Amino acid sequence: MDDEDVANRKVSFRKCLEHLSGAGKAIGVLTSGGDAQGMNAAVRAVVRMGIYVGAKVYFIYEGYQGMVDGGRNIVEASWESVSSILQVGGTIIGSARCKAFRTREGRLRAAHNLVQRGITNLCVIGGDGSLTGANIFRKEWSGLLEELAQNGEIDKEQVQKHAYLNVVGMVGSIDNDFCGTDMTIGTDSALHRIIEVIDAIMTTAQSHQRTFVLEVMGRHCGYLALVSALACGADWVFLPESPPEEGWQENMCIKLSEVTCVLCPSTAGASDRRV
Repeated sequence: MDDEDVANRKVSFRKCLEHLSGAGKAIGVLTSGGDAQGMNAAVRAVVRMGIYVGAKVYFIYEGYQGMVDGGRNIVEASWESVSSILQVGGTIIGSARCKAFRTREGRLRAAHNLVQRGITNLCVIGGDGSLTGANIFRKEWSGLLEELAQNGEIDKEQVQKHAYLNVVGMVGSIDNDFCGTDMTIGTDSALHRIIEVIDAIMTTAQSHQRTFVLEVMGRHCGYLALVSALACGADWVFLPESPPEEGWQENMCIKLSEVTCVLCPSTAGASDRRV
């Protein structure tokens, strides 16, 4: 792509932004489930882009628990609220597991708290459970508002005004296990940390002529194990997607023995394992 193409794309992007308007709209942003490096960058992007187009943006502290509890857990964010957080790990708005949100009663309370602030746009940054919960909430939204109106907690005008809930999910998971994404939030940082650890333990492995077994995160996805094994030159790797064949123990021992003989006893390779 030459400089002219880049310039044209920038102009096209600016024109696209000029037509966006968030006037009169409110966006809630929350982080849920396990924290992942990069969540703060995602929160910052949502807040500043929302404010840029003229919308109100609200922090929802402590994930779904904060949405259910309401009160001081839902606070309007400003441009300065997200300053100097790009390089910070974890999430500045907190994260928590929430049993209450799994029940209809809990989701009813969450819907009431959002309607009171005019929030009908939700950005959920989390993993599989968090995004599944968001989808259930979206599907039930109209029914929840009708129930709130029947209970006298909101009026019919509010039901009509806030009839639709728009949800955007941003996958915050170091496992890189979500279909349709090139790399989920936190994966690159996790890989970086794995390689740092391998570099550190290699010196000990060499000093004591030992082979180290390193287990990494991933659950049912072997992405981190595979890529880190390639990056560090591991001698053996186990992946959930490709279970070892019968007799792997003997084959692995032969492989490690060959490496030891070729490189000399002080440079036995470190193995990267994912189970």
